[in-house]
Amino acid sequence: MRTEITAGQTSDYLGFDLVMADNLPEPSVLLADRVYDSDNIRKTMEVRDVVPVIPMRKTRKLRVAVDRRLYRLRNLVERCFNKLKNARRVATRYDKTAESFLGFIDITSIRLWLRHLST
Repeated sequence: MRTEITAGQTSDYLGFDLVMADNLPEPSVLLADRVYDSDNIRKTMEVRDVVPVIPMRKTRKLRVAVDRRLYRLRNLVERCFNKLKNARRVATRYDKTAESFLGFIDITSIRLWLRHLST
C-alpha cells in the first residue's frame, strides 16, 4: 500500500506521479476516476504495459472504450476510503504533522484488514 499527502487544493491527478513513482509491484490494470483521464497518464500506463480503465471526460474528443465490468471493481476502493473515514481522526485530520496522520491511516488500514480476515 502506498499513501501520500498533497496540499488540499492540489488536483488529484498531480498525486498520480507520487504514487506511481515508487518501486511497488507493477500493476496490470489501473482503475481510476475521470479525474485521471489525461493523455499523459494514459501514455505512461501504456509504456509500462498497464491497461488504463478510466472513463472519459465529457470534453474528450477522441473517445476511448472502457471495460465497465473491470471499472465496477473501483467501488471496492471507494468503500475502503469510506471505511477509513469512519475513523473520526482520519475524516477530520486532527493530527498536526503529516507523519502522524499517515501513521494513523496505516494503523486504521491494518485494523480494517484484520477485521476483514476475521470474517
